[in-house]
Amino acid sequence: MPIAPKPHSALLIVGHGSTGNPDSSAPCFEHADAIRRRGLFAEVHCCFWKEEPSLREAFYMIDSGEVYVVPDFISEGYFTQDVIPRELQLTGPSTIIRGKTFHYCLPVGSHPSMTRLILRRAREVAPDADPAQTTLIITGHGTHLNRNSAQAIRDQVSRIAASGAGYAAVLDAYMEEPPFIAGWDLMAPTPQVIVVPFFIADGLHSYQDIPVLLGIEKEPGAAASQRDIFRHNPHHLRDKLLYYSSAIGTERLLADVILDQVADFDRMHKSALT
Repeated sequence: MPIAPKPHSALLIVGHGSTGNPDSSAPCFEHADAIRRRGLFAEVHCCFWKEEPSLREAFYMIDSGEVYVVPDFISEGYFTQDVIPRELQLTGPSTIIRGKTFHYCLPVGSHPSMTRLILRRAREVAPDADPAQTTLIITGHGTHLNRNSAQAIRDQVSRIAASGAGYAAVLDAYMEEPPFIAGWDLMAPTPQVIVVPFFIADGLHSYQDIPVLLGIEKEPGAAASQRDIFRHNPHHLRDKLLYYSSAIGTERLLADVILDQVADFDRMHKSALT
């Protein structure tokens, strides 16, 4: 959904970041650059919970009087509902802090337009796979501490199943809760399987842990930026043909989803402020 230029507003993309993974923050910066080139905002910045610039530095980076804050996270949860509002002093959809108005948007992973990104990634990683002979599995971390994370994946599964994409089966699977991704071959009824990690970055989980659970590798490898092309597909494993993609958050069109969340915020909340 295209948005009108906001020449007097700033966009702040908030990511988790990592002190140990050099690839964690890369998608945030790449999407910020892509949006900055479009000239829609006066400023586009990134900040992080675990990296510099930090959340608490964000206020001092921004000159504009109006700021749209978009969490670069997969789902609602502890970070989007507790950490980010606390660190940025946000008390609702819109908060005025020292003369600046901050609009707090929903996380990118919760937007319905993520569905087309998953389907695009699946087609890219397995261009010759017949959907009628293919199972599409969307995988995530899974945790009993944050049910919203798994729910975001289940929502995508339902949307893709109803989209007419034609896959024989569309399933969800997780690292730490059932159905476990380690049993991908047992849950897939087809000879071909595509696995798309529902993560923001190619970090420890999507690039190192899940390949071991799938059987692609015997032990975790190096970080994404320290290796060649992401994966060599397809993999002949467990009597099936397995295609494994990079994390959905690395998709360049995620910049459009960030803008979709800004547009949705205006539609849902801005009219109440004017």
